[in-house]
Formats: sequence, C-alpha cells, structure tokens
Amino acid sequence: MIEFLFTPDDVARVRFAFSPLWELAHSLRVLADPSRRALHMPWVRAVRPRLRRLDLTPLHALVPADGYIPDFLTPPPESPVPDFATELALVRATPAHSVVEEIRHVGLRSKGTAPLDERRQAMIEEPERTLAHVTDLLGAYWEAALEEYWPRIQSLLETDVLRRSRALTERGAEGLFAGLHEAVRWHGDRLAVQRTWQYRGALAGHGLILVPSVFVWPSVSVMTPPYRPMLSYPVNGVATLWETAPAAPPDALAALIGRRRAGLLLALAGPASTTELARRLAVTPGAISQHLGVLRACGLVTGRRVGRRVLYARTASGDALAEAGGAIDMDVTERD
Repeated sequence: MIEFLFTPDDVARVRFAFSPLWELAHSLRVLADPSRRALHMPWVRAVRPRLRRLDLTPLHALVPADGYIPDFLTPPPESPVPDFATELALVRATPAHSVVEEIRHVGLRSKGTAPLDERRQAMIEEPERTLAHVTDLLGAYWEAALEEYWPRIQSLLETDVLRRSRALTERGAEGLFAGLHEAVRWHGDRLAVQRTWQYRGALAGHGLILVPSVFVWPSVSVMTPPYRPMLSYPVNGVATLWETAPAAPPDALAALIGRRRAGLLLALAGPASTTELARRLAVTPGAISQHLGVLRACGLVTGRRVGRRVLYARTASGDALAEAGGAIDMDVTERD
C-alpha cells in the first residue's frame, strides 16, 4: 500500500501534467503484452509494421510487461504540457550511477534488487554507452509509433485535466480523487493507492503531480521520493481514442438540428477540441468550427481555453437536448 499524507497546503499544490515519455514507456508495455491491454489493439496493429526496422530489444529489456521501469526513463513532468525533445534531453543527462542503480531494479514488483540477466548486466557495465543508445532508440521509436498519434492523445489528456480541475474546484480533494481508479482512495487527509510495495510519507507542502495517461490503462502507476511524488491514472474516455467511425445520432435529434450537428452534440459528452472532434466525426476542422458556432449561438455548447487549445463541452441545455433526443428515439422504437 502507498500512502501520501496531505496537509491543506498539499491539496492546494496538487497539479496536473502529462508526459510524452510516460506514454512512450507504457506503450512499450502494450507491445510486450497486447492481450492484457486489448483496448489498444488498433494502435498495435497500425504500428507493428513500422517497427520492423527497429531493434527494440534494449527498450523491452528496460521496460518489461510488469514491474519497475527505470525512473530515468520517466522523469516527472516539469511543465503542464511538456515537449518530447525536452524530456528526451533530461533522459540523456541522467548520471551514470543512476542508470546503473535503476537498471538493477527493473521488473521488480516491490522495492529491492532484481537478478540481472545477461543483457542488463552488459548495460550496467557501460552505462554511458547504454544511455546514449537507449536515448537514440527512444527518439526513433517515438517517430515511428507515437508522433503521429500524439495530437489526439494530447487532446484526450487535456480534456481529462479540465474535467478533474473542475471537480477539484467544486468539491475539493474528495471530488478530485472520486472515481479516479478502483485502486485509489481518499481518506480525508491521506491518499491510499493499492500497490504490491509499501510506502508511507508526508508530502510536506510539495503537493502531488497527477498524470492522466492513455497507455497506463488499466492500472495506475506511482512515483515516490526521492523523485517528485506522482500518481498516473487511466485517462477518462480512453476507449474512444482509436475509434474511427462515430455512432449514428438518434433520428429525432437529427431531424431537429441536422444529422451532422446532432452527431457533434453527442460527441461532446465530454470536453473535446476542434481537432479531436474532426477526427472522431471524419470531417474537416473548418466544418466542425462552423457547426460549433451554430450550437454555441443556440446555447447548447460552450468553449473554454486550456493552454493553447479551446475545449468544447455541452451546456446543461445541450445535455437535456441530447438526452431527450435519445429518449424520444427509444420511445418510438418501442412503440414500433
């Protein structure tokens, strides 16, 4: 069990961030054991042909399907919206002694030292060479497997941050951690995370970094001192990430406001950017913007800037219309 002890200052210093490197590391786990993370199979099928030219053996040696991942591969995000190149530079600057020490723990489910296989033994014998090779390989893997998908991943992560930030503002820590994950529980002044290893410590005014993640699903991941305390959890709506065809809107709603706008209104069950909506509905961002303008003018959706993006969500009136359209359609079906 992991327990973080909170003071009021710690609650005020909870912040959100997400990390391209964090997603990269956990995507390697998906590739190592896709059957346990079947939600991401569309991505696996798309990227495997591109990865044939890369020898990912060193990365898989450091990122097994389960257990500890070297902390130098997943530095806590220093910015709310980190850049992959900046994070990769942090990895490249890792001291050699940290590389050696952390490789010794790879794959463990609890604190301690793991038996070294032949490959990891060779890695710790030449840590500087290992670090240079691994860093280059991380860059090549990012370009082949994740760079194309990062905008849609980032949009989903930003949406989750917005939703949880509202929960923190409206209901405090209890609202923030409610429903985060079945392994996470808030107990008034402490956050408990069910894990196979033990840690209990005060945050001492430093707060906690919350990192929504796509590829950490279906589990959670925790980082404890000497690194900045961090909790990564599955992002809300991860099941929609690889969707390619939207569901048809109810006929009643489509007849009222048009099929395209009806589909857009239903897609806004959670906040989303113009780019993400265009991808989901398979139309151009320009067309999405025009339809959003109409829906905003009718008071059915609203927009809020988060960083460089504007995220759109249904208003209470939009929720009521979407629910009523579905209910009317269901009632007509039942009568038929």
